[in-house]
This record gives sequence, structure tokens and C-alpha cells, in this order.
Amino acid sequence: MRVFITGITGMVGSHLADYLLADHPDVEVHGLYRWRSPLDNIQQIKDRVTMHLGDLSDLGSLIRILDDVRPERIFHLAAQSYVTTSFNAPADTLMTNVIGTTNLLDAVRLCELDPRIHICSSSEVYGQVLKEDLPISEDAPLRPASPYAVSKVGEDMIAYQYHLSYGLEIMRTRMFTHTGPRRGAVFAESAFARQIARIEAGLQDTPVRVGNLDSVRTYADVRDAVRAYWLLLEKGQPGAVYNIGGNRTVTIGEVLEILVGMASVPISHVVDPALLRPSDVTLQVPDISKFQRATGWSSEIELEITLADLLDYHRQRIQQDAGS
Repeated sequence: MRVFITGITGMVGSHLADYLLADHPDVEVHGLYRWRSPLDNIQQIKDRVTMHLGDLSDLGSLIRILDDVRPERIFHLAAQSYVTTSFNAPADTLMTNVIGTTNLLDAVRLCELDPRIHICSSSEVYGQVLKEDLPISEDAPLRPASPYAVSKVGEDMIAYQYHLSYGLEIMRTRMFTHTGPRRGAVFAESAFARQIARIEAGLQDTPVRVGNLDSVRTYADVRDAVRAYWLLLEKGQPGAVYNIGGNRTVTIGEVLEILVGMASVPISHVVDPALLRPSDVTLQVPDISKFQRATGWSSEIELEITLADLLDYHRQRIQQDAGS
């Protein structure tokens, strides 16, 4: 089976490639990358995957690549995925996430392919919800509270339209918070872990700079998430949308406390107003029963293990940088 992963150089894409190579050795893994994409996350597997240079903004490059690969599974994970960045670059965010997804699906159509396709939307599409509306089901209203969330609503809906109009076997996910090694340091828990690792190494003074610690998130490990994505295309219903999320609901402040408890030196923190969003989504607790009924998936890795691995990842990166 040939699998095509957009965003293979990112956290989720690289973990998905790791998972496929380890647990599904019969799968032939292909990945899309841009000329400026850092390849650090796939160094350990670069000789075992086939990489294709292209860009979601370039329909011609996607047609050329997909016509050559002719994949049976497509995992569309490439995105401008930083909420804060989207406030500073809303048009770029919309172009990447909406037009890029449209180009990918149009390339599939024009090449007359018939793969099963995963389109990765986001829990951010639900926006701010009331406590009485928790947990959030797939039928909840979409109230996007950032340009990123708006772009994910657009991506979600254009994927559904291509399923209805052209019969493409598309399944959409609205993934709640997922983290682990390779998580970008623009996300709260990874930013905390990186700062703690730098303080331990004597590269930064305490305190750790934080944003809103009262936001509530339900965490999953990225390694559980990619296993869910594989099951999605094996057992999911084309045209359907599924919430996916972990089983541990905590505040961002509690995540910080867990990481501080793992530090080898005393750590304090201070709120940095620059890290507060213009509008925030403070309650993200999913109802994942629809996805569990369809696939039998459940989250397995405990949050403490996830955060310990994330902290160790940043410690190792700092050691590598010091040795280079």
C-alpha cells in the first residue's frame, strides 16, 4: 500500500511515518516537503521514506507528484497551525489551510485517483463553549475565535464539499490538544518544557514566561493520535467528521506544575502579556464516543509520560545544539 503524507516533516507527520514504518512494514511511505522545510524530525527515517519536493500552493506540483505516486491513502497534515501566528498573518493562514487543501483535493480529482483521505481539522473550530455544553460533540456549533480556526472551518467544509460533489472518500477529524516530542515551542506545554530545559542548562534565567494558565485542555499523546489517524482510514465512514482527543482534562497551569515537578532546578513563572491571545478558547473537552464506536480506539499514554518525553526532547535538543 502506498501512503502519502503532507506535513511529514512536522511533529504529527513525522510520528505518523515512524508509526507506519514500525507497525505496518508493508506500507510504502511518501511525503511532501517544501524546499525550506527543516528535516530534523525525519532524520531517523529519511532513508526509508520517499520524499517529494512540492508545495500546497502549487497545484501543478501536486498533480505531478500524485500522478507519480498514485497513493491509496492520503494523510493531509500540512498546515499553518499556530493560533497566535494567525492573528499576525491571517491571509497567509487562510491561503495555506484553505487554498492548499483545495489544491490537494483538486489534484486528487484531476489525477482520477480513488484514495481514502484524512483531512485534519481542529477542535479550535468550536470556539468558546459554555460549561453546560461540555463535552463537545461533532454537532456543536462552529464559532471560530481566531483566523486559524476560521481557516480550519474552511478546510473542513471544502473537504466535505469535495466528498459530496466528486465522491472522494474523505474523512475529517477535529483533533483536540495533542503533544509530545517534536512539538513546536510556540505551543504552551512545549514552550514551558523548552524554557525549563534552558534554565537547567544555564542558558536562561527563571522565571518561565507563561500566558493564560486557566484554559482547560484535554490532552492526548501524539503517538496515540497517529494510531487514531490510521484507524480512521481503516474503519471510518467517508463523509463523516470525528472528534479525537485524550482522556486527561487539565488546566494549562496544571500542565506547568507537572513539568516544574520534573525539573532538576527550582522554577518560578510569570505571566507575559505578549503571550495572551486577543481572543481565547478556554474550554476544550471532547466527546469522542462517535470515533470510539467506529474504530475502537482509545488513548493509552499517560500525560505524565508524554510531558516527561517532551521535556527530555528539549533537553536533548539543547545538548545537540551545544555540541554542534
